[in-house]
Amino acid sequence: MTRRSFLLGAALCLSGTAAAAQTRIADLRGTIDAADLGVMPDRTDDQSAQMQRAINRAVEKGRALFLPAGTYPVANLRLPSGTLIVGVPGRTRLVYQGGGGLLATAEGAARIGLDGVVFDGANKLINEHAFGLLHFLDVDHLSLVNCEITGSSRSGLALDRCAGQVERCLVSGAAEAGIRSVEGRGLVFAENVITDCANAGLMVMRWTKAEDGTLIRGNRIERIAARAGGTGQNGNGINIFRAAGVMITGNRVTDCAFSAIRANTASNVQIIANSCLRSGETGIYSEFEFEGAVIADNIVDGATIGISVANFMSGGRMAVVSGNLVRNLSATGPYDGSGGAGFGIGIYVEADTTVSGNVVEGAPKYGIMAGWGPYLRDVIIADNVVRDSGVAVSVSAVEGAGTTLIRGNILSGYREAAIRGYRWQEAVTDDLAGGAAAPAHLTISGNVVRPASG
Repeated sequence: MTRRSFLLGAALCLSGTAAAAQTRIADLRGTIDAADLGVMPDRTDDQSAQMQRAINRAVEKGRALFLPAGTYPVANLRLPSGTLIVGVPGRTRLVYQGGGGLLATAEGAARIGLDGVVFDGANKLINEHAFGLLHFLDVDHLSLVNCEITGSSRSGLALDRCAGQVERCLVSGAAEAGIRSVEGRGLVFAENVITDCANAGLMVMRWTKAEDGTLIRGNRIERIAARAGGTGQNGNGINIFRAAGVMITGNRVTDCAFSAIRANTASNVQIIANSCLRSGETGIYSEFEFEGAVIADNIVDGATIGISVANFMSGGRMAVVSGNLVRNLSATGPYDGSGGAGFGIGIYVEADTTVSGNVVEGAPKYGIMAGWGPYLRDVIIADNVVRDSGVAVSVSAVEGAGTTLIRGNILSGYREAAIRGYRWQEAVTDDLAGGAAAPAHLTISGNVVRPASG
């Protein structure tokens, strides 16, 4: 078989059509076949030295390194600037040989490209100084496309101070996070599948609060556990910490031990048009020291709290919560919530926030809750539909609670009250939608109320 025939066959497998295969061949012209440099697939002996020489040789020549389908036992590969490795998706497998290192790393590189390669950690021990099976530090223009990362004894992919994109990759079985980004510089995570990770799906964090600008769109994240324990540090599908300006849109996040999407100390976060199913705690969370959050057009189906915008006492403020559908909430959480507001709440907000155009159904405790003690300021709750709740709208009536407008909502099928004031957990007013005198900080008008029958 000629080299061109081999590459054409590989391209046909990748693309499925002759026209796309010809495009793929054009992309691969000038590549170096790893076999020509002594790297042979499906050998049982360690191929690390041969693979490293092949990578270095391809970089020296300014070419891509093509790895035919097969298994390559390797460890501790270093990827220099200009590395481009192309494999056959799902069939070119680099399997970690262990030895206390990691599978591959790059530091201070200008451009790294990995396309169509499986990286298998085989669940073998990784060095404590390597945060993932693949660990990249200070890499500009990183590109991982159509790759698979599996079986890591730490995180699958660890990125420190990197720029670039991770697209259409499959990450599974990581003992920590599927993907961990620290101090990112405008990364894009798009159309990836992240499943069955022990503590986090996709984590974007910074050591100090700063602009991050990561884009997270169109990913599918499933079955994220919280094996390390805690009350929310672990077990989240998408977790943003201290990173500002992150956009999270069009993702499907299901079956997470805690939150589908959790933004902690993350200002100017946008959480838009995501599907969040069967969360073990809060479906979507914006919490602690943030200023600015837009949470819009999401579906939250199954959680203990649907959407929470909290921690005004720590500076958390300024949000828009609109157009969301929240349903099928549980009053039983993963830990004892009796010291706070508890579980079974549709939407919870505190300060400088508009809650409008949402539909909440099946909240056992409160459909919408505004404030906790004195932590309530400048909230509008308008034009929402709240169905099948204990209390449709709960609002803090503690001295020092701030202005709240509750207007034009349809509150249907509630069992206890349409609108009620609370001092923390204690109900201190009659139903404010039924003519009871409202505390001075509340303005209530134009709501349509219909209690549950029977």
